[in-house]
Amino acid sequence: MFSKKLPLTNLIDLCRVLRHNLGAGLTLRAVFKQQGERGLPRVRPLAKRIQASLETGDSLEAALDREKSAFPPLFLAMAVVGEQTGQLPEVFTELEKYYILQQKLRRQLISKSMGPLIQLTIAFFIIALLIFVLGMIGQAHNAKGPGILGFTGAAGAGVFLLLSFGTIFGCVALYMILTRTLRHKAAIDAFLLRVPVLGPCIEALVVGRFAVAQYLTMETGMPIKHAVRLSFQATGNAAFTARTGVVLEAIKAGESLTEALSKCRLFPESFMSMVAMAEEGGRVPEILRHQAEYYHEESSRRLTTLTRMATGGVWLLYAIFMIVAIFKIASMYFNALKI
Repeated sequence: MFSKKLPLTNLIDLCRVLRHNLGAGLTLRAVFKQQGERGLPRVRPLAKRIQASLETGDSLEAALDREKSAFPPLFLAMAVVGEQTGQLPEVFTELEKYYILQQKLRRQLISKSMGPLIQLTIAFFIIALLIFVLGMIGQAHNAKGPGILGFTGAAGAGVFLLLSFGTIFGCVALYMILTRTLRHKAAIDAFLLRVPVLGPCIEALVVGRFAVAQYLTMETGMPIKHAVRLSFQATGNAAFTARTGVVLEAIKAGESLTEALSKCRLFPESFMSMVAMAEEGGRVPEILRHQAEYYHEESSRRLTTLTRMATGGVWLLYAIFMIVAIFKIASMYFNALKI
């Protein structure tokens, strides 16, 4: 909420407006003046400042540089290349497609992860209810009710809920604290890539982002080192961005893109094979475009698998607690019969 960066929705809208109006022949100053008056609320003050900068004779590169905290690096770099090559409408067309794809994947991730999270929350409350009921049953027989994992009665149910939700929030807080520095975040992201089921899902998302950014930057004629650096930034994964220097050093030493990317040791073998074939055939941007589509489809499939396994894990946890509760009640009932 307090971030200076434009939300993804605003970026998509801005790219769409720039693509459409610049393609129709309007000047940059006219487009940003229009956005300053009738754009989205978050865009208006930004557009007014950019328009004022353009009015003084500054280039788009200089105007955007003053507002770089509001835009992602890929947007800034691509806009500059578009201005230098005279292909701004084409560049903003590709950026719009890229951000729409990012928005689609983000919404898909949120929608598919909400189910297991809601089910986990419900399971926690049901288990807490079982603990409470078992405690009430025990009190009705003037005895201590049978507990589950040492929790019994109303107090036990409250402690169980506190520990359950507290553990989740504690893990999230610990992750946020540890990832405040790139070194720690890179180590954590690298670990997550090795986690079964979760790792392959993250890998598909990250490789898909890299492929999209790489073919976009290569099609504009951007120098390969700059294109690679931006593509690694576009992955949004610290484990990949931490290896950027190694890859750039390999390119600087005259190695091919395939050889340089292999130094990263994070890309899947199938992706590296396709890049090698693309370099041999001189069709790198085209092949990367196809690889981007493949990995976005693959990330959707792997995300579905991850969601199903997470849902199954939640209900397995719930079933275990239910079975324990049933046996506890049965044991208490048979003990009462003996008396």
